[in-house]
Amino acid sequence: MRAMYISGFSGVSGNMLIGALLDAGLPEERFRNMVSALPISGYALKIESVVKLGIKATHFDVELDPSEQHVHRHLADIIKLINAADLSDGVKTRSIAVFTKLAEAEAKVHGTTVEKIHFHEVGAVDAVIDIVGTVFGLEALGIEKLYAGSLRTGHGFVECAHGSMPIPAPATAELLNGIPYLQGEIEKELLTPTGAALIATLCDGFGDRPEGFISEKTIYGAGGWDLDIPNVLRAEIGHLRCGTESSNRLLLETNIDDCNPQVFDYVMEKLFAAGALDVWMTPIQMKKNRPAVKLSVLAPAVLRNDVEMILFTETTTIGIRRTSVERTVLDRREETAATPWGPVRVKISSFNGTACSVTPELDDCRRLAAENRVPLKTVLKAAGQTR
Repeated sequence: MRAMYISGFSGVSGNMLIGALLDAGLPEERFRNMVSALPISGYALKIESVVKLGIKATHFDVELDPSEQHVHRHLADIIKLINAADLSDGVKTRSIAVFTKLAEAEAKVHGTTVEKIHFHEVGAVDAVIDIVGTVFGLEALGIEKLYAGSLRTGHGFVECAHGSMPIPAPATAELLNGIPYLQGEIEKELLTPTGAALIATLCDGFGDRPEGFISEKTIYGAGGWDLDIPNVLRAEIGHLRCGTESSNRLLLETNIDDCNPQVFDYVMEKLFAAGALDVWMTPIQMKKNRPAVKLSVLAPAVLRNDVEMILFTETTTIGIRRTSVERTVLDRREETAATPWGPVRVKISSFNGTACSVTPELDDCRRLAAENRVPLKTVLKAAGQTR
């Protein structure tokens, strides 16, 4: 299973994450084509190799036209923008989850609702590109697990739309609940709200490198500061050996016998958008032999509050059970299979070096089936047998 471990000793921002992904081999042309698919304008992308105190890194920046620099958007505007783009369902869902988490943090800080939050800095074009671009890059590189450690926020004060704010900024501090971090000695805002939202939403664990992680490549994304330490985000890309995961996972379950069954699909979508690893329902019989549903959610422990809030507010449950769990997972890698209709990405799952299954990427197969007017099952079969 491909994974990435982020060391944020000099901060984390959206452009630093994208710089690191480009440094890892994300094709620049493919990335630029993705950004072009977003219904936005008034920007130019700048990608260059730089050296920060002797460390070579990739610097990514979005240069805005003056007319775009003060554009503010609501969450609904951003969701509409993302859904209108030609992106995979996974990129859309995870990007919206990042913005939703950011909106929830802003709403709590300002004492208002998610719907009324008026994004300032994070609603601009550069933030949209940073967030969607990071999610896209992780998917394009086949990174299935993301971890972060050594987070530094910096200290002092930062100027923002509401005036001078302490570092970490209030929304950033809210996003860091449940995540270990230090302020450090640098008097700058090193961890931005965009970076914090990406880390809080997408990461599967925090702290030390996960057990069983084998690094294959070290990459660097550059920040915009010139500091006494290298202003770079360092990340390692590698794989997690198959075996028992020791990182924190929770199984949250509740029995429900008085909820409209039509809402369960909506609840499941919200749970996945919040970062749940899996969601499922089991038919059960409760007291007085009433038919009911046991709703189960597997999620990183850091998302406990988010998951419980969704279950309490969106269903009729009045209690949730939680259990710490471990699980055995297979090594997974991505390859490209050649079919008569074009290439298809496939995931190969292995145990102790032995391939156990080959799973074609459904989106690729659907596209080829539609373009070539052949049955989907025919494309799936060809992709599963050819690699």
